[in-house]
Amino acid sequence: MNGQEIIVRPRAVHRVIAHLDFDAFFAAVEENRDPSLRGKPVIVGGGERGVVSTANYVARRYGIHSAMPLRTARRLCPHGVYLTGHHQLYHDYSRRLMAMLDHYSPLVEQMSLDEAYVDLTGTERLFGPPVRTARLIQQRVADELDLSISVGLATNKLVAKVASDHQKPGGFTVVPPGKEAEFLAPLPVERLPGVGPALLGQLRDRGVSTVGDLARVPPHLLRLSFGEWGEALAHRSRGEDLRRVTPHEEVKSISREHTFEEDVSDVSLLESTLVALTEDVCRRLRRKRLEARTVTVKIRYSDFVTHTCSHTLYRPLDVDEAFFEEVLALFRQGRRRRYHLRLVGVGLSNLVPRAWQDDLFDQELPLLRELDLKLDAIREKYGKNAVRRGAALPYSRPS
Repeated sequence: MNGQEIIVRPRAVHRVIAHLDFDAFFAAVEENRDPSLRGKPVIVGGGERGVVSTANYVARRYGIHSAMPLRTARRLCPHGVYLTGHHQLYHDYSRRLMAMLDHYSPLVEQMSLDEAYVDLTGTERLFGPPVRTARLIQQRVADELDLSISVGLATNKLVAKVASDHQKPGGFTVVPPGKEAEFLAPLPVERLPGVGPALLGQLRDRGVSTVGDLARVPPHLLRLSFGEWGEALAHRSRGEDLRRVTPHEEVKSISREHTFEEDVSDVSLLESTLVALTEDVCRRLRRKRLEARTVTVKIRYSDFVTHTCSHTLYRPLDVDEAFFEEVLALFRQGRRRRYHLRLVGVGLSNLVPRAWQDDLFDQELPLLRELDLKLDAIREKYGKNAVRRGAALPYSRPS
């Protein structure tokens, strides 16, 4: 070798992340279920007092969008088809997509019923170039599910997500390595995940309209204005994101809310609703084999002012009775205004894996847990309204 040192530098490996997003998912499933809906404005949402979950692209021409109050949607498009939806069917379609994605990569992170990330790095030997694989997935969804998805392909999750929204519906956008900032620069700054209406107003006040404008703001000024979030904005504006695709992300909280059809002041109805919601979140807690230490109650008044209050227990628990008293106490403590209520909710957090180390001084816990597990089994077989505690009877759970 003539005494020469040969240095072999490893070739940089860029990750290849796909973000897949169903197009107008709930509405598209409804059109599959009833083909006569195709070509009509279809809006899926809750009751009259709820909000739009999904509007198909025909309905969007009338200015209807997700999270819009249904009453507003009906004013904009009185002749639209308004559906409460078939949520079990949406879950079935979602499961079929996730099973399909699992075939192509072990790294699939489901974000919601209608979107997921797939890490295609290193799958070339099995399926060929990632671009071809992503195209194949998109075509399989069309052929096997009769649904449209949009796909974004990039070196990280942030850019892949923005790319999947770039040419909806049925879009396919590839951002090559090193072109992340160039791709983002001309886009409206609100296209960045995390830039909501309040932040958007502050950015516009500072002359920031596009992602490129944001990228030109010195990072120290963003941090000065927005704290740690300002630093995150600086990274996002340059298309930088180190997050990995992580399957089965750890559950951090479990919550349930109910919006009333009419504003409510009846204390018995409000408290029975909270008891029923507590039953629901505790059942989900046990199903995931978890226990919770912190309980939170949320109330929203008729003028949309929202208040939450929380309490942390001395130890993690998963028994309904342990949370009923806490929930009702928090509700009575937190309801300080005379306005009627529009919404109530219950959340559990500080979750830990189930241990079932019962307090030696509380002989009732094992008996209460046994009762809960029997009730869970009945509800699992016959539906969650099959059996209810008396305290929840005035409230009828939404299915």
